[in-house]
Amino acid sequence: MKYRIDKNADTPAYIQLYRQLRNDITGGVYKYGSKLPSKRFIAEEAQISVVTAEHAYLILCDEGYVESKERKGYFVIYKQDDFQSNSETAAYEHIHGALRHSGKSDFPFSVLSKAMRKVILDIGEGLLIKSPNRGCPQLRQAISSYLARSNGISVPPEQIIIGAGAEYLYSLIVQLLGKERVFALESPSYDIIKKVYTASGVKCEMLKLGSDGIKSSELEKTSASVLHVTPFNSYPSHVSADISKRHEYLLWAKNRKGFIIEDNYDSELTVSRKNEDTLFSLSPKERVIYLNTFSKTIAPSIRVGYMILPEGLLAEFEQKLEFYSCTVPVFEQYLIAELIESGDFERHINRVRRARRKEASKSDNDNVK
Repeated sequence: MKYRIDKNADTPAYIQLYRQLRNDITGGVYKYGSKLPSKRFIAEEAQISVVTAEHAYLILCDEGYVESKERKGYFVIYKQDDFQSNSETAAYEHIHGALRHSGKSDFPFSVLSKAMRKVILDIGEGLLIKSPNRGCPQLRQAISSYLARSNGISVPPEQIIIGAGAEYLYSLIVQLLGKERVFALESPSYDIIKKVYTASGVKCEMLKLGSDGIKSSELEKTSASVLHVTPFNSYPSHVSADISKRHEYLLWAKNRKGFIIEDNYDSELTVSRKNEDTLFSLSPKERVIYLNTFSKTIAPSIRVGYMILPEGLLAEFEQKLEFYSCTVPVFEQYLIAELIESGDFERHINRVRRARRKEASKSDNDNVK
């Protein structure tokens, strides 16, 4: 077993332990229904406090890997078949699609208003200071830590760029990569994506989706060198690219000396217990630009998005686009940072995911009847 904690690492001890336990659970070291070692045993073995071990266990509980049974310990509830098939996801989306695209928010307003008041009291006149061009350090650091916990994406805050929504970030990407490139998009896809690229002077090619992602024949024949994909639950098809297709995308980009724009806008509210591997996490230093926003997870009125640039594009970004001022108000940046740092953001996501799993399970049972 032997869990080891590097006390000189930047990553907190509880996160290091959480990742090791999670990997053992998903790797089958601890099977479904098995009991994890006690917090005290883990703490002694890893030479950490019991509180630190407990913190790691609580994250595993929140994410649905284990559950706590009073006076008995922690038991594994993760199963491989918790990953939804495309057909199951489509059935789920048929039920929930209207709500998710209605412009409504599930985020508790009481939590949001409490965080707003705290930001005003804590930051005070600091809210009047202009944001750095890439975004406030507090928000970029909070996002960096959150992605490391939730998606296995480990990047420094310097690689994260804050912007007012996905559409604004699309336009920045065009300026960064160049209008002379051909952009390939999924067909069908969210029509705003093509409209933004076309308005920016880019030629777009539409590539047909199959059951597991863009068809291989479409990837082969396109003249594009930039591929914009939503690997998880593409709208409106609800197709998710499987792991083989994701590696195919990465190989395509390598062979074309091109880039992939990974639009991960909907992945956090998956009904699966475990997030899918992102293209960026599979190729963090090479050819993937990762995008996400808080419009789905917090509220549509929160026009805040972020992109993560691969290391190889940072110098070019600094040369071409560093002069752009950040388009997100400082107050909203501090607000989201507070929601992430306090744990309210992740608690909300986990509540929604658990509720949707139960609803999807109930729907499946009703269909069987």
